[in-house]
Amino acid sequence: MTSKTDGNEGLNRNQGFILEQKQKVRTVHPGVHVIGAIGNAFALETEEGFIQVDTGANARMARGILENLRTISDAPVYAIVYSHGHNGYNQGTGAFLEAAQERGEPRPRIIAHENLPKRYRRYEETAPLQQYLNSLQFRLPTNRPLVRPTYFYPDVTFSDLLSLHLGTRTVELLWAPSETDDSIAVWLPEEQVLYGGPAVITACINIGTPLRTQRDAVRWAETLDKMIALRPEVLIPSYGPTVKGADEIQKMLGNMAAGLRYLRREVVKRMNRHMTDVQIIHDITYPPEYFEQPWSAPVYGCPEMIVRDIYRSENGWWDRNPTNLHPAEPDEAAKAVLAAIGDKKLVLEKARAHRDAGEVQLALHVIDLLALAPGEDEEVLEAKKLKSELLHLRSKDVPSIVSTNLYLSEADRLDAETGKPQE
Repeated sequence: MTSKTDGNEGLNRNQGFILEQKQKVRTVHPGVHVIGAIGNAFALETEEGFIQVDTGANARMARGILENLRTISDAPVYAIVYSHGHNGYNQGTGAFLEAAQERGEPRPRIIAHENLPKRYRRYEETAPLQQYLNSLQFRLPTNRPLVRPTYFYPDVTFSDLLSLHLGTRTVELLWAPSETDDSIAVWLPEEQVLYGGPAVITACINIGTPLRTQRDAVRWAETLDKMIALRPEVLIPSYGPTVKGADEIQKMLGNMAAGLRYLRREVVKRMNRHMTDVQIIHDITYPPEYFEQPWSAPVYGCPEMIVRDIYRSENGWWDRNPTNLHPAEPDEAAKAVLAAIGDKKLVLEKARAHRDAGEVQLALHVIDLLALAPGEDEEVLEAKKLKSELLHLRSKDVPSIVSTNLYLSEADRLDAETGKPQE
């Protein structure tokens, strides 16, 4: 069954997930507006002024949001609400504060969940790491000068619920732990309108992303349960088109929660049989009723990543191979493997044979016998070039944007190491 959306019925959900960043304003309910930014920025009209949820990745994006607001009303921005603490969603706050000052308006108050300041302090402490991870995940140059984001900390925080009574409109900010422990949702109880925040995207739930801290699948499902209990008539996701109709929303949210609980059950069964995460990924089935729905396309997250995070929730870092319990220094280990290979050209031949047979992942396993080694050995450089080629091929096999970019980011690194021009 196709979701009822605000004019995007024919849009491929994969494309919709990506294209929501286009800065345009869409009115989805009286006084309720969605503006493309990093996902769906969300604006509410109240008698006190706008409540703006998320301000964008930078000043330029923030100014675009403000320009869109001015097409709706000349009212001031009464409050800025942070949907969650991930970098990129609220680095435009400074531009909002400057705009208010220039217009002679009161400074908008900034509201967020009480866990958000702790996240911002972590990000300040690990700024070089965060920039490097983002470079890999979004395929940006990894040698960029360090840019430390400016964080505007909230003036007001809350734990479970913050109710705002602004003239004739009641706005409830709800703690909605999901992608982060500081995620929130926005609920208009008298109008049955819900902005799901990062807990709801019209794509596979973003659990288990390879470079990030653990996300709790059970807690995410419980958050979806709470949203279902509200029985919204209008649902605005963090990414993707608005969904309308209580029955359709119940079906969508319920299916998302059921899919997470299915994976939890199936992973636990296999963990109890002492299977590793890689074994589980290949043993488990992913029923289409959960993972091939219009709202579950593996555009960013994917079911295999969810399996890995569920596994991480009950296991440590050890992969059960005793060799890796107290490993040698990586370059030294790679040198030892290289020295043990009698016929390096045969390794290259075997890797190419797997590639030619369409077995790209097997080719990657084989080529790593050579490609992980340091130095200028002719066969090692040839292996690194072949691995780059294989990573480009492998990137076409996976629908997840994250996986694609990680393959290509590593291919870029190998190309730079071997002097090959990047594609």
